[in-house]
Amino acid sequence: MSKLNYELIPAHNHGSKRLWVMMHGLGDSVEGYRWMPEAMDLPWMNYVLVNAPDEYYGGYSWFDFAGDMTPGVRRSRQLLFSLLDDLRAQGYPSETTLLGGFSQGCLMAVDAGLRYPQALAGIVGISGWVFEPQQLITELAPGARERPVLMTHGTLDPMIPFSAVREEVRRLTAAGLNIEWHEFRKAHTIAGEEELDVIRGFVERCFAGPNAP
Repeated sequence: MSKLNYELIPAHNHGSKRLWVMMHGLGDSVEGYRWMPEAMDLPWMNYVLVNAPDEYYGGYSWFDFAGDMTPGVRRSRQLLFSLLDDLRAQGYPSETTLLGGFSQGCLMAVDAGLRYPQALAGIVGISGWVFEPQQLITELAPGARERPVLMTHGTLDPMIPFSAVREEVRRLTAAGLNIEWHEFRKAHTIAGEEELDVIRGFVERCFAGPNAP
């Protein structure tokens, strides 16, 4: 199985091993998230921006959105596991690594992040959804219920219905998962500084205590 292509953007604070792995949405690429390090203003954070494995109209895709998603999701999950393993081997401990994504990338962050067998600092999912929630609940990694998860969604999202995602999150929460849920009056996008403030605060809490910068 081929490996994912990614770009590492080092932290301003040299020597920091805190890491945020960020995954784009359908048709996007690493180019779509080069703004993130400056916007988040976390000088102790390293960033890994990842391209999805499949070419899609000038960008990339994590799975077949229009057809059977299952083979692509499973393949991308294993590729993400391998990426996290490789990053650990490079000196970025999984317990100080945060997995994040937008839209398709959100789905993959939740899907892989709650199954990955090593500890993670947290999971950030923006404007996405959950693939086969009941199956996910049965396949949770040890300690997955303690992993902090942030999920945000727009009440005006025309692509991924808000009510369906909220119900998926309720199901996962009822199963004991540690999910922080935020609703924004937005479409299929990031709601500017209002949403970035929520994400930034969550990330800072993930790295508090033993994971403090």
